[in-house]
Amino acid sequence: MARIANIKELSAHREKLLRGRPADEKFVAICTGTGCKAYGADKVVAAFTEELKKTGLDKDIRIRATGCHGFCERGTLVVVQPEGVLYQRVKPENVPDVVEKTLKNGEISEDLLYDEPTTGQRYKHEQDIPFYKHQNRLILGKNGHIDPSSIDDYISQGGYGGLAKALEMGGDKVLDEVKKANLRGRGGGGFPAGRKWETCRNAEADKRYVVCNADEGDPGAFMDRTVLESDPHAVLEGMAIGAFATGADEAYIYCRAEYPLAIRRLKKAIAQAEDRGYLGDKVLGKGFSFHVHIKEGAGAFVCGEETALLASIEGKRGMPRPRPPFPAQSGLFGKPTTINNVETWANVPWIIRNGAAAFAGRGTEKSKGSKVFALAGKIKRGGLVEVPMGISLKEIITEIGGGTGTKRKVKAVQLGGPSGGCVPAGLFDTKIDYDEVNRTGAIMGSGGMVVMDDTTCMVDVARYFLNFTYLESCGKCTFCRVGTKRMLEILERVTEGEGKMEDLDKLEDLAHQVKDTSLCGLGQTAPNPVLTTLRYFREEYEEHIVNKKCRAGKCRNLSKYEITDACTGCMVCGRQCPVDAISGEKKQLHVIDQEDCIKCGVCRDVCKFDAVVVL
Repeated sequence: MARIANIKELSAHREKLLRGRPADEKFVAICTGTGCKAYGADKVVAAFTEELKKTGLDKDIRIRATGCHGFCERGTLVVVQPEGVLYQRVKPENVPDVVEKTLKNGEISEDLLYDEPTTGQRYKHEQDIPFYKHQNRLILGKNGHIDPSSIDDYISQGGYGGLAKALEMGGDKVLDEVKKANLRGRGGGGFPAGRKWETCRNAEADKRYVVCNADEGDPGAFMDRTVLESDPHAVLEGMAIGAFATGADEAYIYCRAEYPLAIRRLKKAIAQAEDRGYLGDKVLGKGFSFHVHIKEGAGAFVCGEETALLASIEGKRGMPRPRPPFPAQSGLFGKPTTINNVETWANVPWIIRNGAAAFAGRGTEKSKGSKVFALAGKIKRGGLVEVPMGISLKEIITEIGGGTGTKRKVKAVQLGGPSGGCVPAGLFDTKIDYDEVNRTGAIMGSGGMVVMDDTTCMVDVARYFLNFTYLESCGKCTFCRVGTKRMLEILERVTEGEGKMEDLDKLEDLAHQVKDTSLCGLGQTAPNPVLTTLRYFREEYEEHIVNKKCRAGKCRNLSKYEITDACTGCMVCGRQCPVDAISGEKKQLHVIDQEDCIKCGVCRDVCKFDAVVVL
């Protein structure tokens, strides 16, 4: 299609698209995010394409290879629209049945519906499934409806309407709207985006930049990756609006190279937007010009820190620098630079289209809108969720996530990734609000949420996350470089049964020194897992030291697995043991060979009769 020359042409094009796509348009939405691709989504797409051609339905029914639908553990996900019938764990061999029954005859393929394990209830419609029912999907709402490689799909959903409106409003009014919305940065600290933009706009300079931080390095986090894969134009539109409001004309998206699908879809989206006139010179026929580049990062966790990220873009070693001056005053190549993460930018078009009041009407007094989380760990219904600010941790974990998938009690949740903290089950009434979460000792972070049950050793959790931040430290700060190493050594001694009670005071003292003296956010937050586990689970540390026992059975030197008389001789544990350390006849009491046992805990995890205990 020809370049869109002005805002009037954009409106006309959208109207034309909508006329060709009635509200009751029939299509099959197939999740092709990274998660579903791992389940074989591409083969499912190919199977539907072939089957629709074979049956002649391809003239009336469109296949949309969409982004992530969120319910990742149930891939490949297929939704038949407009009915909203969700089929889960779809394989290529299931496709002929879906086409024949559902698309041709309007019947349901019952075997592919979602069954709730605890109640046995079977759900037909996507919106009724508990995983989706309690969400508020502002950012993820288009994921199951648009093809991320189609700019027309995005436009038909109101895409680039926010940019068009912003160009009519003028930069001052756009900035005021973002400030009134009280959009806080979704990358971790929660700093108000409007204030950051204003600082950049007011800085004296002949050139300004905007930057998208897509260097998502937290283990288990995939929020930003999913948004880039599923709705790349929303991020580009948000950045264009931000550039217009701050006076920038050039941008960089810093995305780690481990996200090849996101980068591929971003590159295509940029090319499409430039061809149509939403990016490049004289955007929508106005005097505003805006060019976007992609910088692929090498996977250094420290480059998630904004000054290290800027150094990496400039071709330097990714290491933080002191602030002030802040990047909004002197950033990329010494010019004022506005840096926000993927989710923050993706919120901007919605705010401009719908108004600050609509956004500020959601959430709490100080935390507005919604927040995306990667719900993982010992959880029954895991995946990507978007919830309104103000919802409690308990609601997310029990109502959306369904509690633990292990039928054990939830013990804690790790919020904010390696730099976050462990919040115990007793504090699950805590609301998703930047300030409330901070009071627990954790941080909201970019949105990692790892659920733990009573088979989790909190000392080992602290050791695991501290080991990660120690290895990822750039080494510039003495306390971060050396302090995290000394802390890790103490934790390793404790988990190996060689700890002393005075180690706990040393550990806490070191944690506060590292927190108070480190230059950047990595060092300042690295002690959080240690401090929160000491605060809420100190008795586990003391058990490791005094009783030489790990109640969770994770620390090998301090654990012993045994099978009790509750054993029925079902032989499941013996078949699952990775080192064949379990022996016993069918329907007879089984025994663990302690010399061969590696204390992995698999036998306890698979036993349906709670016959495996940790001594």
